[in-house]
Amino acid sequence: MRFGPTPLAEAEGAILAHSVKLTTRSLKKGRRLTLEDISELAGGGFPNPICAVLEPDDVHEDIAADRLAGRVLGPGLNASSAFTGRANLYAEEAGVVVYDPGSVQAFNQVDERITLGLVPPYQAVDKGQMVATLKIIPFSAPEAAVRKAEDAAGNELIALKAFKRTKVGFVQSRLSGTKESVLDKTSDVTAARLEHADSEIAREVRCAHDEEAVAAAIAQTLAEDKPGLILISGASAVVDRRDVIPAAIEKAGGEIVQFGMPVDPGNLLLVARIGDVPVLGMPGCARSPKLNGFDWVLQRVLAGIEVQPNDLMAMGVGGMLKDVPNRPLPRAQARRAAAEAARSPTMAPRIAAVVLAAGQSRRMGPTNKLLAEIDGVPMVRRTVENIARSKITEIVAVTGHEPDQVAAALAGTPADFVHNPDFADGLSTSLKIGLAQLGEEIDGAIICLGDMPNVDPRIIDRLIAAYDPLEGRAICVPTRGGKRGNPVLWDRRFFEEMGELAGDVGARHMIGEYGEMVVEVESDDDGVLLDIDTPDALAEYTRNAGGGQVA
Repeated sequence: MRFGPTPLAEAEGAILAHSVKLTTRSLKKGRRLTLEDISELAGGGFPNPICAVLEPDDVHEDIAADRLAGRVLGPGLNASSAFTGRANLYAEEAGVVVYDPGSVQAFNQVDERITLGLVPPYQAVDKGQMVATLKIIPFSAPEAAVRKAEDAAGNELIALKAFKRTKVGFVQSRLSGTKESVLDKTSDVTAARLEHADSEIAREVRCAHDEEAVAAAIAQTLAEDKPGLILISGASAVVDRRDVIPAAIEKAGGEIVQFGMPVDPGNLLLVARIGDVPVLGMPGCARSPKLNGFDWVLQRVLAGIEVQPNDLMAMGVGGMLKDVPNRPLPRAQARRAAAEAARSPTMAPRIAAVVLAAGQSRRMGPTNKLLAEIDGVPMVRRTVENIARSKITEIVAVTGHEPDQVAAALAGTPADFVHNPDFADGLSTSLKIGLAQLGEEIDGAIICLGDMPNVDPRIIDRLIAAYDPLEGRAICVPTRGGKRGNPVLWDRRFFEEMGELAGDVGARHMIGEYGEMVVEVESDDDGVLLDIDTPDALAEYTRNAGGGQVA
């Protein structure tokens, strides 16, 4: 890759290294320069912009990131389409992230231009949470380096062990002075921890704090509930392998795997097994919802990961947890936090699609173009089916003209419907109603016209990958050959202003008003520019390719 000041005569197709503010617009870092861009740079006094020029053995940053993300990706994870050389990996379910740190270090040592950053190994994550980011530091990487990194990755470097729904037997022992309120609180805190991992207490047994009573409670739980895990909270902390709780476990036919762990709080954890059922003797700190060593072990067990003594001893690295604010959340708190978490930069963006399918197709004469069949499929259905193959979170279709027919055409698709009774007043009314259907957890929306049957799900995924309001990419616009098209992705900060529009206009003018927040995403086909507004255009489209539906 050549990098540095580049004469405009040699700059077509070069990658702009730094954003440039022109009189009428800004050219963002990473943009491939077109002849129009070069003309504006010349007129704006930029004869030698700093650019990166790829050479034959270079792999573009996005292509390299996509290739490598596909190789490091293991079960339970998915990757965003790369943008600006970054591909993020997200959890498909709640669970525990597993990988070998040594293998990741070997991958990162292949070439300084290729980097992979992850959450700590065995960290519990929620569904949709980012667990890793693969970033190509400059604008490209040599093909030889990419291949070497692929070899270092093998078939996968990172995987997610999803939490398995588990019935848990819970035994609490009490002394003569133990208050029932203390046991009740412990039960509530434990249930909240389990619920976070999609598990539950099948039965709780309370008994005296002596070997015989605890052993009988364990045997009862095993016989009657067939649990996948037994938790034991003793009235008094375990201080030795011969104490009440470990002795009761052995009396019930179990064996002690490990007593104690190098994590504080959580030192006095007991790990045991009765047959193939794991048993955890809970340390006293587990009565509190604050993060402690018991959480780390419980999360692994509920994800189906066997915990051996060596695993426990390894937890000492980073095992000082006092004053760490993280804690499991009871359901009510988790729900209140959901909206904030969904908009966190560590979560996959939740992007909805609003499909405007209410128009009267006035220029089409008596034909409702949305219902026109292409290879036997109504145009609006082809549009929605293509959108559904992307990483869109939800689809809202706004009907108006001939609503029953449009709804029938979309029957069986993932789209939810909302009717716009004021559709005759213009496109703005449909836009307003569609946005109003989106929940607070939605980060942004792609506004799509119902007559875009060639929308490629890959360009929608690229728009989502480009979206990053924290980096100033709050409006993502597809382009083809430098010409802007549809659909456009808008951050939710614009929803209120879009809801105030009136008449037969969309939000296109806002792209110019908020130019500093716009990022252009180049498409490799003409689907983003397709405009079928007349009978002749429809006839030509149908005749040429039968619609050319994206597979």
